[in-house]
Amino acid sequence: MKKLVRLRRDRMVAGVLSGLAAYMNIDATVVRLLFVALLLITGVMPFAVLYALAVFIIPNEENVL
Repeated sequence: MKKLVRLRRDRMVAGVLSGLAAYMNIDATVVRLLFVALLLITGVMPFAVLYALAVFIIPNEENVL
């Protein structure tokens, strides 16, 4: 069973987007580009807040595995 975790490898900031990409089996670059596009389109705040919440909600991989 796959679990959503923040990855230590392929991490840019906190590993949220790379963990999400690994969970969905897609390239992390695609997820990052989509996130940046949505961040700019929505006026930064909504997705910045969601990212900050995800940092605290999604566990690190060493805490789960």
